[in-house]
Formats: sequence, structure tokens, C-alpha cells
Amino acid sequence: MIVSKLSSYARKNRTKRAMWELDSIYRSIYILKYVDNLLLRQNVQKALNRVEAFHQLRRAISHDNSGKFRADTEAEQNIWNECSRLVGDAIIFYNTFLLSKLLEQLGKENNIEIIERIKKISPIAWQHVNLGGRFKLTGQKEPMEIDLLLNRLVEFLT
Repeated sequence: MIVSKLSSYARKNRTKRAMWELDSIYRSIYILKYVDNLLLRQNVQKALNRVEAFHQLRRAISHDNSGKFRADTEAEQNIWNECSRLVGDAIIFYNTFLLSKLLEQLGKENNIEIIERIKKISPIAWQHVNLGGRFKLTGQKEPMEIDLLLNRLVEFLT
């Protein structure tokens, strides 16, 4: 409500100028903290890396058909974007689920060294996902045995 009221005022309004100055002060304080604090810079870089990794995943998903975009209308473009976001989110969920289960299983075994290595793995990784293949989602298949997959991962890691 306050922002909409201030936006409707004339550009030379004293309250509006005061808010801009306050914003400049906050921005200056943040920049000084950023320059001075190594941990803050590292955390900001980690966040930027996560965002970039997600964008790389989205580009990899969208790169089907030799990178040619298959949409004629704006509605089709929106559907295409939302579908690639859904596939990306499904990959991240799958990876997060596997990593969580793996950490849970290794926690029971008190394998601290491997747990610390796994904590550094990003759930945005997609090298193990076949993005360019054809998938047949019909038919009567048995559900994947997650516990068997986790046991194989533990054997591989140890």
C-alpha cells in the first residue's frame, strides 16, 4: 500500500526522495558488508551458482529438436516453458529424494566421511538423466526399487 501511494506522487515529493536515500544507505551498507565479509561473498556466490546451474538444466531440457523452438503462439511458448520447468523440478525432486534417503541410510551406519562428501552434491545435477531419448510411459512395469538403488549407491561409495 505504501509503495503504491509513493508511486503515485510526483517525482519531487520529499517522502519519495527520502525513501530513495534510505534505500541508498541500505545498499551502501550491504556493499560494505559484502566487501568486508568473506563468508557473505561465498554465500552469495553459492546462491548465484545454484541459479546458474538451474538455468543450465532448463537449457538442456529445452534443447530438444536441435535447439529449434517448436511454438507458434505465445500460449504454446508458455506451455513449453512450464513443461521444461516441470521436468527440471521433477529431476531436482528425484535427486533430492535419492540424496535424502542415501544420507538417512548412511546416518544409520555412522559413515561420517561419505556423509560429508554427499552433502556437497548438488540436487541439480542431470548427467545421469537421459534428456534426449524417447520414453514409453505406458505398460505394466513394476515400480523402481529405491532401496535396491540406494544399496548399490552405498556399495559404490564405500
